[in-house]
Formats: sequence, structure tokens, C-alpha cells
Amino acid sequence: MRIPAYSSRRRTSGGLLGAIGGRLPIIGLVVLGLAFYWFSNQKTGIAGRKQMVTMSVEQEVALGDQSYMQILQSEPVLCGSRATSCGVNEKEIVDIIQKIGEDIARAAIEWEREGAPVIGLGKSGGNIPKWGTLADKFAWEFQVIASDTPNAFCLPGGKVAFYTGILSTAANRDGIATIMGHEIGHALARHGAERMSQAKIMQFGQMAVGASVGDMGAGAQRAVMGAFGMGADMGVMKPFSRAHESEADMIGLELLTRACYDPREAPELWGRMAELGGGNRPAEIMSTHPDPEKRARAFIEVMPQYIELYEQKCGPLPAR
Repeated sequence: MRIPAYSSRRRTSGGLLGAIGGRLPIIGLVVLGLAFYWFSNQKTGIAGRKQMVTMSVEQEVALGDQSYMQILQSEPVLCGSRATSCGVNEKEIVDIIQKIGEDIARAAIEWEREGAPVIGLGKSGGNIPKWGTLADKFAWEFQVIASDTPNAFCLPGGKVAFYTGILSTAANRDGIATIMGHEIGHALARHGAERMSQAKIMQFGQMAVGASVGDMGAGAQRAVMGAFGMGADMGVMKPFSRAHESEADMIGLELLTRACYDPREAPELWGRMAELGGGNRPAEIMSTHPDPEKRARAFIEVMPQYIELYEQKCGPLPAR
């Protein structure tokens, strides 16, 4: 009589759900460990919100400097020491953008030193961050890149680039200041470092979950890892990205107003930016950016307070 092979492995019922259920304690411990790491590394940032940032300001700035150099070496820069060309019209564009950038940076330095709130973020904003002020430590640099790409960015350390392709959408100095303030807002809030820290946590979680289902069949492994990846993306990464954009909107509005640029341009500028995407915009839950109509409403709701701030610091607003 043939004796069947004996296996000490516990049999599970219910197919995939049963297999996953047997590993829930392990997955639960992984999640608890990641949650503990997440919350133990949180610090209060410029927006008054707890942020998980696992790298130092110095590390973040070094990465920003490295990326900036790589970009400028591969792109056509207008005027200045890094320039590939500099005609009369190009010099005028560069002068305008550098002047606006310097105004916004100066406003950021004064605002950070005051520890003043971000009016548009309500009670959640307003403090000197755990890591101290940043704007007065940044080596600010403003470069213009000759490209049809509608883009602008500010890397950690105050390294700003404006692409000529975004100027038609900016339309005027106040529009440029709105974009400039938004991008600088990302850098002051350390959104880049926060995203990198979040991605690291998600990567650790994916590795741990992968190890816990290593003895499952290939199809079951794909299902579990796919569910984890989708949950992390839709439940953590994209919502945080939308929150970052909303914070940068309000920090930018704060900065441009304090620099005496017209805050009323902000909702109009972002309305024009929304048109760049045409009708191909995904549903908000699938997007890294907030719904454009929500962004416009958020600006309009706080506009009376920013008009008041402008008039306190800069005098009467010009007629429109």
C-alpha cells in the first residue's frame, strides 16, 4: 500500500482569501511597525501639519543641487553665467523672472522669521518648523530655460527654473509670481523630502508583504502585491500629493501677496493652467493634483483675507 507523502504545512481553506487570512497577523505586524516608524519620524512643518521627513535639510539640498546641475547642463539656458544664448528680448524675460523670484524669496525670508500663519490654511498653519527657517539659508538661483514645455520648478535649496513654454499661460507679472510662489512653497514645505520618505516606507511595506506571501502561488502573489500597490497609491501617495499641491497653493498665495503682487490673479492663473490639460483630466481620486474647480474655489474663499493683507503691506490694489 502506498503511503501518501506527509506535509507539516498547515492546509488552508478558502483559496486566496484563506491563504491571505493565515498571514494577516504577519501583515498586521508589518503595518504596525511601519505606522510606528511613520509617526515617530514626524515633525511639524511650515504648514502646521505633521510631516514624516527622514532626511536632513542638508541631504535634501545636496540632492536638489545635483539635480539642478544635471538639468541645466542638458537644457538651453537663457542669459547669465550658465547661458547658451542671450538676445535682447531674452534678457528682458530673464530680468523679469529674476526680479519676481528675488521678491518672492525676500518675502519668504521675512515671513519665515515672523513665524506668521499661512492665512489660507486656517488654524493648521503658522509656526517656525522643527527644522528651523529655510528661505534665509537657501542659495537662491533663478534660471530661464528655452523650451516649449509648460513647466516651472523650485528644487530644495532655492534652485528655480522657469520654462519659456509656461509664460503664455502666466500672461503677466502677477501670473508669474503665482507660479513662482507655488513652486517655492513646495520647497519651503519640504514636500520633496516628504514624498521620498513616504516612497521609502511604501517600498519597505511592499518588501515585507512580498516576503510574507513568498510561499503562495504566483497568481496569488500577484493579486496580493497588486492590491497592496493599488492601496498604497490610491490611499496614501496620491492623496498626499493632492494635499501638497493645495498647501503650495496657499503658501504661494501668502508669499506673492507679501511681495506685493496681486493675489486676485491666482484663481485666474490656475484656471488657465487647467485648460492646458484639455478634457483628458482623470477623476480627482486618480490624480496627483486637486480638481481645478476646487482649487479655484479655495482661492476665492480666502481672497478677502489676502486682499486685506495686500492693502496692509502694499497699499490699495490697482483697479482691474
